[in-house]
Amino acid sequence: MSEPLALVIDDEPDICELLSLTLGRMGIQTETATDVAGAKALLGNKQFDLCLTDMRLPDGDGLELVEWMQTNAKGVPVAVITAHGNVETAVQALKLGAFDFISKPLDLNSLRNIVRTALKVEESKKPQSKLQGNSTVMQDLREMVDKVARSQAPVHISGESGTGKELVARLIHESGPRADGPFMPVNCGAIPAELMESEFFGHRKGSFTGAISDKIGLVQSADGGTLFLDEIADLPLAMQVKLLRVIQEKTVRPVGASEEEPANARILSATHKKLAEMVADGEFREDLYYRINVIELPVPALRDRGDDVLMLAEHILGKLSADIALDSDARDALLTYPFPGNVRELENLLERAVTLCTSGTISASDLNLRQVAAGQDSQASFTSTDLGNQVEDVQRQAIMEALEKTRYNKTAAAKLLGLTFRQLRYRIKKLGIE
Repeated sequence: MSEPLALVIDDEPDICELLSLTLGRMGIQTETATDVAGAKALLGNKQFDLCLTDMRLPDGDGLELVEWMQTNAKGVPVAVITAHGNVETAVQALKLGAFDFISKPLDLNSLRNIVRTALKVEESKKPQSKLQGNSTVMQDLREMVDKVARSQAPVHISGESGTGKELVARLIHESGPRADGPFMPVNCGAIPAELMESEFFGHRKGSFTGAISDKIGLVQSADGGTLFLDEIADLPLAMQVKLLRVIQEKTVRPVGASEEEPANARILSATHKKLAEMVADGEFREDLYYRINVIELPVPALRDRGDDVLMLAEHILGKLSADIALDSDARDALLTYPFPGNVRELENLLERAVTLCTSGTISASDLNLRQVAAGQDSQASFTSTDLGNQVEDVQRQAIMEALEKTRYNKTAAAKLLGLTFRQLRYRIKKLGIE
């Protein structure tokens, strides 16, 4: 098997020599160019496995070359070298299709990680897609997953609760060059604020009471793989600052440590909340928003997917029981129901229907769908004879009354209800209270 071939583009001879030596020690041959015109000529005549380009070149800039390569050298992953702290330029390069970026002065360990990951791009195998559906929105989503999986750019997955955002994150991981590394999902709303820094970044023995040994944090546990930050909107502002530094500098500092350590994890994030509105209200940092939202990947609601609901229903029933089918009335009911809880709600109601069904066919009455009033919010109240749903109605009413009495102060409302703050937050989320 022949050695990989890399193209290095920089008008500084010292940088070209350093990169060539570093890549040579990794068993990678290199050719160099000093400007955009020379790089385009080489890319047009030879097949390269990797391209590293400086941003500032005598006859143009690296952004122009990155954009040109998306049409004229499609299969070549390109990483850009940016000036220290020039985050806006790095983000712009990622949006244009750059695979990754590295800041000057060059950190050779980071460079080697980027190169190793880039060379795995063509080797990575596309897994069997778990994103069921033939609707146009799902076809578009699958295409986007394939596209962003090749890049190392941060991706923010948006969509309502229950649409399958974590499934999309896993597919991005499994379809890309980090598939052999760990996939670390983290629910940002489930970690107590006082433990968050230690959980994310780790700590050193003796750094605080109870730190009886060194601990590796979630960021470094995802080394070589993907860190998925679910419900990122729930991160406290102080933690948002620290996460921003991790993404920009690709380093972490464990609690009690004197030096920063390398962090080689791709960052994916998700939330059902509208981050842009939270930024406008001062509830989420604008700089972090633009850093995690280099590529936004919206996951469609089930009600926007047309006949996909029937395909999904048959798939779910196949896993639950091979002997039960939907009658025509049940199919019609599923097609007209708005599914405020999306795919997760479809799974739950089919599980219940299989349990209640006394024949081999599920009817509309077995589905026991919520009666959602037209024009109301997707979390609207509903009536049901099901005992479990009646209990939830009582809990929902009690929580709403407590929130109104305390002017929506969740801490005070929890105390009024005899719950801990975390218990209240869990019930609010479970019951769909906005």
